[in-house]
Amino acid sequence: MRLATAEQMREMDRRTIEEYGLPGLVLMENAGRAVADAAWELLPEGGGRVLILAGKGNNGGDGFVAARHLAAVGVEVAVLLFAKLSDLSGDAATNARYAEKSGLTIIEEPDDETVVGAMELADVIVDGLLGTGLSGEVRGRLREVIELLDFATVPIVAIDIPSGLDANTGKVLGAAVEAEVTCTFGLAKPGLVQYPGKAHVGELRIVDIQLPPALLDDPALTTVLTEASDCVAMLPPRPPDAHKGDTGRVLVVGGSPGLTGAPAMTGLAAARAGAGLVTVAIPASLHPVLAAKLTEVMTLPLPPGEGDTIGLQALDALLEAAVRADAVALGPGLSRQGQVAELVEALVREVQAPLVLDADGLNAVAGRARLLRDRSAPLILTPHPGEMARLLDLAIEDVQADRLGLARAAAERFDAVVVLKGAATVIADPEGEAWINPFANPGMASGGMGDILTGIIAALAAGGADPLAAAVAGVYLHSLAGEIAAEDMGPQGFLALDVAGRLPAAYKKLLE
Repeated sequence: MRLATAEQMREMDRRTIEEYGLPGLVLMENAGRAVADAAWELLPEGGGRVLILAGKGNNGGDGFVAARHLAAVGVEVAVLLFAKLSDLSGDAATNARYAEKSGLTIIEEPDDETVVGAMELADVIVDGLLGTGLSGEVRGRLREVIELLDFATVPIVAIDIPSGLDANTGKVLGAAVEAEVTCTFGLAKPGLVQYPGKAHVGELRIVDIQLPPALLDDPALTTVLTEASDCVAMLPPRPPDAHKGDTGRVLVVGGSPGLTGAPAMTGLAAARAGAGLVTVAIPASLHPVLAAKLTEVMTLPLPPGEGDTIGLQALDALLEAAVRADAVALGPGLSRQGQVAELVEALVREVQAPLVLDADGLNAVAGRARLLRDRSAPLILTPHPGEMARLLDLAIEDVQADRLGLARAAAERFDAVVVLKGAATVIADPEGEAWINPFANPGMASGGMGDILTGIIAALAAGGADPLAAAVAGVYLHSLAGEIAAEDMGPQGFLALDVAGRLPAAYKKLLE
């Protein structure tokens, strides 16, 4: 499903009105009616009272429409306008006049006593204070009102976006409404499906207000919320007469003392994700440990370097193994000791198969953008926020404040597909396309989950998916397996290997 920034949405509204000839009043009528329907569904049986909080922009206009429709079916409605009626313009002013002529009273610039009293009487509150055009921090009277809504004990329906959120990033601009339902119009906005914004949205409803399909499907809308159907189309086909040599050979390079679990989990996940043959290359001194951990996965003992890490002594053996691989996963448990950085540099430069760079593989190249661009193989980077911060020389807080924008920037800078992990993982490619994963599972906040994801992406790339498809579908499958684990075992306490073990079930659910 395509997403639209606030700016793109405004342009779609403008073109709908000016080029297609659909009046803005019709769009506002459709939006307000949908908000009224959402509020009606939340009312107690037999009716109740709805409080409409309106700002002076188009969100307030939508609120006036909703108020009129609710009053028409017998709902008691109170409308508070945090401006003067004389401040309104355009379609919002027209709908305010229509609401008044329909018998509604609009209270202008209400004080706190009026607001609190109306809140106490309401069964549902409609938030039409601020819209998607907000960019700076909420201040003054509207900030005070939003903070009063923290004390609301009844459900809130947000118009287009909960007031106080940045529509493009999901950042809370000082204070933001927490809604039970958000009715957004035309297309969802990126800030509604990314944290922290997503936590304020409640149930997200995407309302058709009759924007032209050609505008909603415009290829210029390059941000997508991943859906199951997208992933089905991206998964490499597997013919009925396939054998293990056809379904992808994955080479995993990693491991060091104390970090043997990471490459083992990556290798197992690659096998669970459908790779026909998986080999885990580790220092020879660790081979007995890995051989005991893995059954279906092969191991490749390597000449150990300093401190039993993988060093340049292993380069020739790894390059020979990489020639036989359809994808290489580099980094799980690799460590930062000895000649690891030099080895990673050589492999990034020389390996021809699609390369998934994770964990200590990423740490080895932090601050060396030229190295990542000086290669011939397709590259997929899978940083968590801390690793992304090191790659871009930023603070973690900066990364989390604009995950979508920085994932895109990193993809362009490194000429690679970038998977910025976390709740609502972002995947971006160098051409500017970006995908947001819809899942957020706090039970997956435990060690080893990233190693599982690396194995899945490597398996899909080895099976023939292009790098972006391998990343998008891999992230979705990983999350879906986590959802199944939570359903089977409870919301937390399941482990990375529990998620890997549910990959076949995730495939089954995806294809149903």
